Amino acid sequence: MSDRGRGTLETTDGGRSSARARLAGANVWHGRDMARSTRWVRTLTPDVMAALDAALAHAEARGLPWHAITPADFPLPGLEPFFDDIREELENGSGMMKLRGLPVSRYGEASLRRLYFGLASHLGTPVFQNRHGELMRDIRDEGGDLGKRYGQIETGDGNGPFLSSYARTLSNGRLRFHTDRTDVVGLLCVRQARAGGVSKICSSPAVHNAFLERRPDLLEVLFQDFPRSRLGEESERPEAVYNLPIFGVRDGKFTSHFSLTYIEAAQLVPGVPRLSAAQREAIDMLMALAEELAFEMVLEPGDIQFLNSHVTYHGRTAFEDDRETGRDRLLYRLWLAMPNSRALPEGHEVLWGSVAAGARRGGIAQVPELSSRSSIGG
Repeated sequence: MSDRGRGTLETTDGGRSSARARLAGANVWHGRDMARSTRWVRTLTPDVMAALDAALAHAEARGLPWHAITPADFPLPGLEPFFDDIREELENGSGMMKLRGLPVSRYGEASLRRLYFGLASHLGTPVFQNRHGELMRDIRDEGGDLGKRYGQIETGDGNGPFLSSYARTLSNGRLRFHTDRTDVVGLLCVRQARAGGVSKICSSPAVHNAFLERRPDLLEVLFQDFPRSRLGEESERPEAVYNLPIFGVRDGKFTSHFSLTYIEAAQLVPGVPRLSAAQREAIDMLMALAEELAFEMVLEPGDIQFLNSHVTYHGRTAFEDDRETGRDRLLYRLWLAMPNSRALPEGHEVLWGSVAAGARRGGIAQVPELSSRSSIGG
């Protein structure tokens, strides 16, 4: 069904009934188990690296900038099974994949960007990450007045401005569990921090099932609309507000889109309905369950992490850089629309643009006067 996730009737502890179905499959996992698993880890073999280097040489011989590279410009004959395996694990498996062993120190910055973008273009279609037309975002501590550059709300409460999600990403602070506005987010670790910067990953279908078992009344709340602000996305102002549930199911496949910052930003807009006590309780429980069910990992230089946003939450601990010793955290981020993506529930077009399976969707809509005078990114 495509209404907003109705499943079969289940009875939970205490005799309370829920019209929601328990989710099953490889993307329902507990962090303690996934931390010991290797099903989601692949090592880039010498044969794969040789193919990537040959494709890079082909693209560089043509003088192509990284953002102009298409799969045809980065030929990888014989690697179709390699990419099919990654796509299958992301969509129908655990929802995550880590590729190990890219020798990042071997390449200059321009070559590394070409290689990463060329590889990813065989996996999915890169989409824009901000309204300025960026396709690849450097994730690092930019410091300074991030809110003025990337979005903030002056609250007047004495605690300083409320920073947009985008501004928070480019600090060295902790990032709460969230999803990105894309089918799959890719992160290539170029350098790691002196301390901290630990990745935290959680199965959102496992969170759904925990609600079903413990608080089916609150589970139902998460299938209802929550107001969210587009601050830091299409808008520099918080007043652009839309409604979207946190959970949804269509054709038996789950999706969750959640970032507490966008919900909090909407609550600062006059006239936006206040969250109910049940909505606040559901959010608090979601955050607590994500911590309970997650596992932690450190991305090492040369690791590439791919996460399916529909079935995983991710976060990050705070970190400390040491630029003098070259231990300053730098990740290259890509957002990918996937050719084998799931259909999304009706009504989710407000965020995704299209809810059709395999559609080019997600990313941030462009503001012409901004994107026309900006670089592609990086």
